[in-house]
Amino acid sequence: MHHLGLSQMISGNEPIVAFTLIRYQEPSLRTLVYLGLDRWTMARTPGLHFWRLLGVGQGKAFDSHADLRRSAIFSVWHSYAALHQFEVQSALMKRVQSQAEEVWTVYMQPVRWHGVWGGQDPFREMMPVSPPQPGPWVILTRATIRPNRVRAFLGAVPAVAEQLLEQPALLNSVGIGEAPLFYQATLSLWQSLPDVTAFAYGQQAHREVIWRTRQEGWYSEELFARFRPLAASGTWDGTNPLSQLMAPAS
Repeated sequence: MHHLGLSQMISGNEPIVAFTLIRYQEPSLRTLVYLGLDRWTMARTPGLHFWRLLGVGQGKAFDSHADLRRSAIFSVWHSYAALHQFEVQSALMKRVQSQAEEVWTVYMQPVRWHGVWGGQDPFREMMPVSPPQPGPWVILTRATIRPNRVRAFLGAVPAVAEQLLEQPALLNSVGIGEAPLFYQATLSLWQSLPDVTAFAYGQQAHREVIWRTRQEGWYSEELFARFRPLAASGTWDGTNPLSQLMAPAS
């Protein structure tokens, strides 16, 4: 597949970030097996700067129960050309496209970020881009939770997740992670930046969690990033959630 929308916005030599959400028809332990075996493929992929193979929770926000129908790939590429080659030529992606019931990918560039993932800045080779005016946003929050703070984290999550899913400007979201409980992340899609800010700082439950994470030292590592989505392809829960706000990849 060649993304015409992308080729009009970014040259083949520019770095790019991709997030792919995969859903199979039936839950299966093969989803977990692939998360292990595919590490070898990703590690040998040319042009791949940073990557994570991720499990997916059952809900739209953090969920400690794994959804064995779904998995995800977060990747940062030295160039769009390298990403395109991976998508059309790798055995991994050919298997995904042939076996999965649904695949959705968003292609994006970071606007603002802070923190690290696995001890490194995934976007250190990328220059922040100017945000779209107006335009949708992709938000990634992830953290490594200290073992002695898991109980506090689990106690605070339900109220925040409930408020998140009540936001009318939230297009979709998904809880992802490298391992249950200790390595958690949420990727969410929003209609605009003011909507993101209103939720982050205007909702009491979320403000309280932000304060407690600092005061009580919940995380040993964290990363927060805002992205400008360039294009999106495929479907997520039957639709492309960004299709009404931007040109689709084709």
